[in-house]
This record gives sequence, structure tokens and C-alpha cells, in this order.
Amino acid sequence: MNEVNRAKRVLKILNKTYPNIRVPLKSRNVFTLLISVLLSAQCTDVNVNNVTRNIYNKYYKPEHFKKLGRKKIEGLIKKIGIFRIKAKSIYNLSKILIEKHNGKVPKTYEELEILPGVGHKTASVVMSQGFGNPAFPVDTHIHRLAQRWGLTNGKNVIQTEKDLKRLFPKKNWNKLHLQIIYYGREYCKARSCYGLTCKICTTCYPNRKKPFITKKP
Repeated sequence: MNEVNRAKRVLKILNKTYPNIRVPLKSRNVFTLLISVLLSAQCTDVNVNNVTRNIYNKYYKPEHFKKLGRKKIEGLIKKIGIFRIKAKSIYNLSKILIEKHNGKVPKTYEELEILPGVGHKTASVVMSQGFGNPAFPVDTHIHRLAQRWGLTNGKNVIQTEKDLKRLFPKKNWNKLHLQIIYYGREYCKARSCYGLTCKICTTCYPNRKKPFITKKP
């Protein structure tokens, strides 16, 4: 089975498993989505949602976080990993949004990716979930699954993103990246499937006998 046929099988299984999908991170607007995605680095979505639930009721604009200041932001997010670094990024990007973008989140990759704490993956999530533009955010989890399913050679997340965009129709990208995340969490876990037991792995590689070792990005 070649990669094109594997991609078709993967898409069919994911659409059947998750016909309707929800965005895992809770947000109030595009700005709070940006903050939540930034906070989710090295942290679970559940933890981020638990922490931000009480924050976004009162603070949901760049002006709010600039007025709070870095130390108070630290206090609000201290239950999240590397909270001091993230608080610094939130404070500084809030200032930049006010000074250079009239308090609005920019709508281009170039402008998003120069914001403190915002990389390509975070920018892709904002473009996809915030603005509805076709994007395929790839993190280490999607990178791992794409390797297991034979959709990429596994060199790095940049190459994986290019491969997935090439194999799947653009109209599916926004939904598909979330479907892959949910499927990985539920069925193709790093330390249980090993490329041998879930439906996608057994469909794409029915003769695989040994655990598949993924390459780290």
C-alpha cells in the first residue's frame, strides 16, 4: 500500500470515528485562543482549560494583560508548566498587539510568528481555529502518528507538515489535525499501540510484527 492509499484509509477511519469534532482549548475570542495555545506548550489542554476558566471571565484583551503586568500574570497561571516564561511572553505580546496592531491579533503567519512565545505551530492553530483559514498544525504527537501510519519519513515537523498537506485535501486540514490528535489520545497512544494494535496501524500495516520506533523531530 502506497502513502496515497494509506492517507485515504486514514481519512476514512478518522471521519467515521470522529464525524464531529470540537476544539479542545476553551477560548473567548481569537486573543484568548492565542493565549491558550501558548499556554498549552508542555501542558495538557485540560490543565490549560482549568486555569483559564477563571481568567477569561475578567481578562480577555491585550489591554487587560498589559495592565496586569508580568508578576500578576505569573500568579494567574502558576499551575501551568514554565509559567514564568509564558507570563513574560503573554505580557510582551500583549504590549506588541496594542502598540503595533491596535489590540488585534494579526492574520498572517509572518506577523504571528514574530510575537513572543509564538512559533509556527501556535500560529497555525490560530490561523485554523481562530480565523478559519486552511492550516495543518503539526506538533510532536501528530509527527509521531504520521510516522507510524507511513505518511511521512519522520525527519522533522516541518517536513511532516508538508507531507500531510500534500496527501490530504486542503478542505480537510482544519478538522483533520484535530481528528488525529483525538485519535492518538484515545487509540494510538505512544506507550500502548506501538504501531501494532489500533485500527489505523493494522489497516495501513497489517503485516507489521515489531513495535514501530518513531524518530524524534
